[in-house]
Amino acid sequence: MKDAAEVAEEVTNSKPLEVVARAGFAVSGLLHFLIGLVAIRLAMGGQGQADVSGAVEELAGQPAGPVLLWTSFAACVALAIWQASDAIFDFEHLPTKKKVGKKLKAGLQAVVYTGFALTLASVATGAHADHRQSTSDLTINLMKAPGGVALLIVIGAAVAVTGIVYAIRGFRKSFIKYLRMPSQKQARTAVTVVGVVGYAAKGFALLLVGLLIIIATVKAHPEESTGLDGSLKALREQPFGVYLLAAVGVGLICYGIYMAVRAKLAKM
Repeated sequence: MKDAAEVAEEVTNSKPLEVVARAGFAVSGLLHFLIGLVAIRLAMGGQGQADVSGAVEELAGQPAGPVLLWTSFAACVALAIWQASDAIFDFEHLPTKKKVGKKLKAGLQAVVYTGFALTLASVATGAHADHRQSTSDLTINLMKAPGGVALLIVIGAAVAVTGIVYAIRGFRKSFIKYLRMPSQKQARTAVTVVGVVGYAAKGFALLLVGLLIIIATVKAHPEESTGLDGSLKALREQPFGVYLLAAVGVGLICYGIYMAVRAKLAKM
């Protein structure tokens, strides 16, 4: 059993897997970039679905759509495996509290990239579902379950807190410690700026999603819990919402650029 674990660790930390896993960051960047473009389009009165599902649909509509979808799928799977490997095998030398935090973060990242991969595969195979409706259906089913209302409020609070953490990470520039920053001053400044703006925008977007889950649960209107797309469209209807939505769109584009840069500069 120990030998098998050692072999698994060696394979999941191999150079070929690292190369493909790095591409997973670039895929995340591309998806966030597309979500940002859709958000700006919505602010200008256009149509679109401003979430990962919508971004993947935009990707599928390109001339080389199927190739883009399947290569992106492979990259996200590789990064999910890499993060899962970190959660299982790494950080053993750290103090218990810090080790648990690092492993939990890596595990959650593995879940996120697995979700990206599943969405990419579902669109590539033509089995795509409406994620906005799926979110509402999940909320409805949870509200009917014993303890479901409390669970939904906890989930909403967790998403909102995650958003706050993202924003704080951006403003404190703590994301820099995960990168091997370029030597040129101008390049370092550019990476820092897109990182700060991107993390702040993503944090604000997640905060909106979390608050919408809580509000929909408290008001007993689960159909209003519609994920990122619904949150951004709800923002558009608020005073000055069009400008806020456009700003979030620009910020998500910055986050997408940052993630593409991270593909090259990340400390794996």
